[in-house]
Amino acid sequence: MPASTVVIVPTYNERENLPRLVDALSRISSQVDLLVVDDSSPDGTGDLTLELARRFPWVHLLSRPAKSGLGSAYIAGFRWALQRDYQYIMEMDGDLSHNPDDIPAFIKAAENADLVLGSRYANGIRVINWPLNRLILSLAAAQYVKWITGMPFHDPTGGFKLFRRNALKSIDLDRIRSNGYSFQIELTFILWKKHFRITEIPIIFTDRYQGSSKMSKAIVREALIRVWQLH
Repeated sequence: MPASTVVIVPTYNERENLPRLVDALSRISSQVDLLVVDDSSPDGTGDLTLELARRFPWVHLLSRPAKSGLGSAYIAGFRWALQRDYQYIMEMDGDLSHNPDDIPAFIKAAENADLVLGSRYANGIRVINWPLNRLILSLAAAQYVKWITGMPFHDPTGGFKLFRRNALKSIDLDRIRSNGYSFQIELTFILWKKHFRITEIPIIFTDRYQGSSKMSKAIVREALIRVWQLH
């Protein structure tokens, strides 16, 4: 039976982490497909994905010609998923900072929600291996977004989330302008304004052990400005 859930993972130089991610996904109880959206990583992430896809038919590759940003990678992945029969469409980081073992909890929560947000800050702080300044920045960003938008969620900037197909289809992807971490805020805001059912579940976020973070001053700056343009 085909999988009803696809996990979309944008990658750029994640060759070191990809085998561990595929191994972890193969062990979870729920059947899921994996779509790797790779921006022609110089380290050969795309080639490795093709090798893995030959061994695991539930692994898929969407290759893009150049590094074009997180938001556009997810939009490309969403379009791919919506052309197929997936009922649940998930976002997840490729560096294992998000735990694949949490995926069944997302699917369970989606029985009564259209968007499930994985929250690092619901019922306490659940972040491992982050330096204090990064944690303070993330907490401040969450409060900033809540203050500007009025959204009640503990972790509106997080990137571990599940969309029901009907909720994602309601978004005009051509109108999405965010491309960094503000992309996460924009999608949640759109569905919140449309009165879709949104819930948060607690997750543990573990900072990457391998590779380098994609966070930059430009991404932070975009998020600070874009939040004011959402209304």
